[in-house]
Amino acid sequence: MIRRAASLSALLVAGPAIAQQAPVAPGEDAAILVTGRGLSDPPGDRAFDVVEIGRDRIAANAAGRLESVLAEVAGLQQFRRADSRSANPTSQGITLRGLGGNAASRALLLLDGVPQSDPFGGWVAFPAYATDRLGRVRVTRGGGSGYQGPGALAGTVELDSAAPDAPLAGRLAYGSRDSVDAQGTAALVRPGGYLTLSGAYARGDGFVPIVAERRGPVDRPAPYAQASGAVRGVVALAPDTELQANVGAFTDRRERGTPFTGNRSEGADASLRLVGRGRWGWSALTYLQTRGFASSFASVDAARTTATRTLDQYSTPATGLGARIEIAPPVGSALALRLGGDWRDVSGRTQENYTYVAGQPTRRRAAGGDNRTIGLFADGSAELGRLTLSLGGRIDWWRIGDGRLSERPLATGPALTDLRFADRAGHETTGRAGLAWRAVDGVTLRAAAYRGWRLPTLNELYRPFRVGPDATAANPLLAPETLRGVEAGVTIAPERTLRLAATVFDNRLDDAIANVTAGAGPGSFPLVGFVAANGVYRVRRNLDAVRSRGIELDARWQPGALGLGASWSHVDARVRASGAGAALDGLRPAQTPRDQWSGTVDYRRDGTSAALTLRHVARQFEDDQNSRSLAPATTLDAYIAASVTRALALELRGENVTDARVEAGVSGANLVERATPRTLWIGLRYRPGA
Repeated sequence: MIRRAASLSALLVAGPAIAQQAPVAPGEDAAILVTGRGLSDPPGDRAFDVVEIGRDRIAANAAGRLESVLAEVAGLQQFRRADSRSANPTSQGITLRGLGGNAASRALLLLDGVPQSDPFGGWVAFPAYATDRLGRVRVTRGGGSGYQGPGALAGTVELDSAAPDAPLAGRLAYGSRDSVDAQGTAALVRPGGYLTLSGAYARGDGFVPIVAERRGPVDRPAPYAQASGAVRGVVALAPDTELQANVGAFTDRRERGTPFTGNRSEGADASLRLVGRGRWGWSALTYLQTRGFASSFASVDAARTTATRTLDQYSTPATGLGARIEIAPPVGSALALRLGGDWRDVSGRTQENYTYVAGQPTRRRAAGGDNRTIGLFADGSAELGRLTLSLGGRIDWWRIGDGRLSERPLATGPALTDLRFADRAGHETTGRAGLAWRAVDGVTLRAAAYRGWRLPTLNELYRPFRVGPDATAANPLLAPETLRGVEAGVTIAPERTLRLAATVFDNRLDDAIANVTAGAGPGSFPLVGFVAANGVYRVRRNLDAVRSRGIELDARWQPGALGLGASWSHVDARVRASGAGAALDGLRPAQTPRDQWSGTVDYRRDGTSAALTLRHVARQFEDDQNSRSLAPATTLDAYIAASVTRALALELRGENVTDARVEAGVSGANLVERATPRTLWIGLRYRPGA
């Protein structure tokens, strides 16, 4: 593995140099197309529920964070409402269509074709994605991603890096609670290629997560400090062939608002992609991911006067390796076909000190393993007059291996637990089919059916965890999740300035992985140890299913400088459970609101841009038993940028400007945690030609 990583790194370092040396003959510039993207979006995608967010809307986001940009697509949510300044990173998985109930991502997130979920836990490292680096966000609701890879149970979120539009660009802002937010990009553009170097930094003193009426002397603001950087080179090797090389890294430090609750994340990614756009289209991608994570947990007494460390997850290294190759043979002007295969191999382990006595740990735990998927796929589209057909399928062979759990005293003595779990393997056949019929000009009717799947993460299989006094045990016997779904919709676009889309769907997620309540403290429980009197003991289990039905509406009207956008998702999601989970049958999955909506009014003209965004999320249950609920929340964000010179603009931003209370969690002790309160920013943006 080390040799493979070294070889890939050497190629990535050489990529930008190649970009500057690419020979371009006189008069040849116009024949060379450099896009920085993969193969074109298949025409069959119009049969599915797809939402795009362009660069202007990404730039005009009040928070300037990817999770806030994604919130404009109703139904796309994280496990918890808090963002990456205050949430525990392990809670930041993403999903769609009410298929929540678990912090691992049930949506497939890609950046320039590379899977982005954490190799160990399946969560998303949001501070790694500076919004100024993004040129497009494309969300496909519904499972069975086909050529994009396994893991798209609820949908697919594609991020495309932005192409350079200025030699230098950046922004710097100062905000509430002594916060700083900075992003910058430098670009070198030459005929036939470009090189970009970008960096981002954010820090703040943070707010107190526990709501005011429940705070005690132990509660304090939760600071954060985050940084990321990326180098990207794109070069045309021939008029119809380009090389794309990416290297990126990030670091993230947060605290959860009491002593002994700090956490640290860091990672580095590298990828190479060759794209051919000739008569035979083709793409070849290889990538490497490295991740590190550490987190500390504390127990706080009922009066909230004293915090005691209970667990120190001091090291969680993880690695992801993968590749994908695809070809698009010439099959006629009315047909489009993609054939190929992909491979992804992830490994990781958690290392923890626990069972603290007089402030010192007495035991150590190590747990982890390896997961692998290898897949073959075919995806085709046909345009037959007013009718577009799409049909795709894939077969994946999976392996869960080298699973182990070791628990030992830090002093001398025999192992308390020394388990090696049997390797498992299997295969899954998935796919999707859809049709789009242009009934009349400007009106398209859509219908689709799909089947998707997801392998349990190493975190779900092997790592027990705690949140406050609550403890959850892992389960090495978890089965893969599979989803079957159908949808139908209509897209109305009578003119270029107006688009309306409505979709109804019915999804069934079989073997849904959930954290199932199995007991209450005080007492000792298998694989987690002691749980206090105000704590709850849970175990990860496969439920029979989660059934989710609903409707999604999206609208955009842009007649001129003024624009209106709206998105609404209504979901009725219910658990189907028997056996150990029978008590959950008929309940709603944890962290799943019935309604989400977002509305934006924006303006852009003569160097001035502005936006107001109103969002609402309905009541949702904190836990699997629907015993604790999070109140509904409505927030207002504001953004305005006014030109000072042709290249320099003054920016004013406001997050949650009405200071609405957004509840992000409720513990077994009925302690309510909130998400970001009102946050105001003032800053400068430099972008020639903006």
